[in-house]
Amino acid sequence: MKSHKAKYLLFIWMIFFLTNQKICAQSPDSSTAEILKNIHAVENNLAGINGTAKDSAWNILSRMNHYKVKGVSFAVIHNYKIEWAKGYGWADENAQIPVSTETRFQAASISKSLNAVGLLKLTQENKLDLQADINQYLTSWKFPYDAISKGKKISTIELLSHTAGLNVHGFEGYQTGAPLPTIVQILNGQPPANSEAIRSMIEPGLRSEYSGGGITISQLIVMDITGMTYDQFMQDEVLTPLGMTGSSYEQPSKIDSTLLATGYTGNGDEVPDKYHVYPEQAAAGLWTNPTDLSKYIIETQLAWEGKSSKVLNQTTTHLRLTPYGDIHAALGVFIDSTDGRIYFQHGGANEGFRCQYMGSLSGGDGLVIMVNSDNGAIIPEIMNSVSRVYHWKGLTIYHLNQNKPGFSFLWTSASLLLLLSASFLIIRRNKRKRMK
Repeated sequence: MKSHKAKYLLFIWMIFFLTNQKICAQSPDSSTAEILKNIHAVENNLAGINGTAKDSAWNILSRMNHYKVKGVSFAVIHNYKIEWAKGYGWADENAQIPVSTETRFQAASISKSLNAVGLLKLTQENKLDLQADINQYLTSWKFPYDAISKGKKISTIELLSHTAGLNVHGFEGYQTGAPLPTIVQILNGQPPANSEAIRSMIEPGLRSEYSGGGITISQLIVMDITGMTYDQFMQDEVLTPLGMTGSSYEQPSKIDSTLLATGYTGNGDEVPDKYHVYPEQAAAGLWTNPTDLSKYIIETQLAWEGKSSKVLNQTTTHLRLTPYGDIHAALGVFIDSTDGRIYFQHGGANEGFRCQYMGSLSGGDGLVIMVNSDNGAIIPEIMNSVSRVYHWKGLTIYHLNQNKPGFSFLWTSASLLLLLSASFLIIRRNKRKRMK
């Protein structure tokens, strides 16, 4: 009997090794077997945003091939723990480097979520008043108010909630080896910056207008208050305390290149020089993996309940996850509620990368998905599959108990991801026009 049990456990751990996955279980025999069953189910139950519960399910590898996605990595959080994480396909197809759970992807706009944690750490330490005029803290550059702001001052809380009325939705980044602008050059739209100056578009506080430009101002606020480089501050005060040892805001990244995923276009072509560099670190510069992002999600969930305070305490966490001036936009996150469950989430889109995370505010569930492709259509399909297998309320794009398409939380997430993707098409189109 013991011999059969030993062979069974050996078989399970061989599967772990061969499929680039990590599994956490309370019991190595029963719980691990159940998790393996869930993994298999998730891999074979992908469903589209226009589908219904009766539609046939898809296999993850077939959908990767369908969308020409080279690599996928995701992690599932259950009961405040990373239940499993797994990589699929290629981190770099030409070099034949497979995606593992340690492979780092560009987190793109998910960078904004961790950035908000950093800013709120300064607030928690009484070094930053979220309601004060940002020029009170900016010393190396001042925001040039004009008639558009109608005499109103911009605050840090408005920067983080996208209610500051600022322009520049996103950034296209720079090819490896190209001259990089300073933060001040980016804010002023001066060469070699490839984006326009960050200025008022509407008066602050009027409504939510997504602005990576505003988040870049918050990056400079961190630097001016602390006197540190942004990436070092985030490493010391946020990433390391959260245990995110496979993450960094360093741009360009200096770690072993074999740990970095190569970006690919929607047609499956490699991005020139493998990926872009983003000096707009707070808005788009985080390199990370789903396992590390899961640590951030779990800590947020525990801090929300007052059970942990590795970086932010319960009061500050509640502030960060409370919508400000908009029903969805909180500080570095978006809040969605449906079917009686509330989630905090953010998506991201850099050149050659798409990603999405979500975490429940109760129950300790969550999910992180990252792909090295401009085509992120597989992301909501994976989310639907996880929802089917784990029976999570409010996650699917369609209602599983109906025969017609419906909408729930994930529609907001998917819409944001599509919006971010569309913004890059606009950026590219404008760049081509400037070059003519």
